[in-house]
Amino acid sequence: MIMKPIDGEFIDELNRLIFRRTNRKKRYEEDPDNAWNCCSWCEYLLIVILSTILLVGVLVLTLFWVMFYRDGFAWSESPKQQFNLHPILMIAGFVTLSGFSILIYRLCRCVKHIYVKLIHMFFHAVAIPCIALGFLAVFDSHDALQKVNFYSLHSWLGLVTMGMFVLQFVIGFFSFLVMLCCENKTYSCRSAMVPIHASLGLANFWLAIATSVTGLIEKERETVKETSVSSENKLVEHYITSAIGITLIFIGIIVTFAVRRSNAPASAKVYVTERI
Repeated sequence: MIMKPIDGEFIDELNRLIFRRTNRKKRYEEDPDNAWNCCSWCEYLLIVILSTILLVGVLVLTLFWVMFYRDGFAWSESPKQQFNLHPILMIAGFVTLSGFSILIYRLCRCVKHIYVKLIHMFFHAVAIPCIALGFLAVFDSHDALQKVNFYSLHSWLGLVTMGMFVLQFVIGFFSFLVMLCCENKTYSCRSAMVPIHASLGLANFWLAIATSVTGLIEKERETVKETSVSSENKLVEHYITSAIGITLIFIGIIVTFAVRRSNAPASAKVYVTERI
C-alpha cells in the first residue's frame, strides 16, 4: 500500500491552528513581559477608586437635586414630578451602570475572562430597563404637559444614543457570547469585532455624557423662567447642575483613559481590550 505525501498547505494550516490554540491558552496576566510594578498597581487602584467615587457620586448628586429641589418623583398623577424620573434613570443607565460595565471589562483581572464578559453584559442588561423607563417618563410627561417631543438637540442626541446602545448590545451579545458555541470557526470574526465594539462603545458613552450635559442646560433654562422658584433656589440649582455636568465630564475622561491605556506597563505586548 503506497501512502500519498501530506500536502504542504495542510501542514501549514495545522501549524497555524496549533500556534493559535497554544497562544490563546496563555492568559495575559501569566505573561512575564506583562508583570506589574508598584506604579502600575498604584495607577490601577487610583483609577478604580476615583471612577467608583465619580460614578456613584454623580447619581447621588442627581438624586439630591431631584429630591430636594425638584419635589421628588411621581408617575402619571403628577407630570412635572414624573419628568424627574428621566434624569435619574438615564444617568443611572447610560452613565453609572454603563461606566461600571466598561471599567469592569477593562480592568478586572481576578476572574476568568468569560466571567468578565458575563458581568459586562449583566451591567448593560440592567441599564436597559432604566433607559426604557426614563424614556417613557419624559415622553408621558411631555404629552401630559402638552410639550413637543423631539424638538431640541438634547432629545435628538438621546434618540441616537439609545439606538446606538441597543445596536452595541445586540452586536456584543451575538459576537462575543453566542459565537463562542463555534469558538474555533468564529475566532477571526470575533478578533476583528473587538476594536470596533470597543471604539463604538466608548463613542456611545461620550454621546451619553453629551446628551446628559445638554439636558442639564435645557432644564436650567426652563428653571430660570419658573416664577414659583425663588432666586435663592435657582442659584443653588445652578451650582448643583453645574457640579453634575463637571462630574460627567470627569467620568468621561477617566473612562477614556482606562479604556485606551494598556492594562499593564508601557512595555506590555497586549492590550486588555484585545482579549477575546
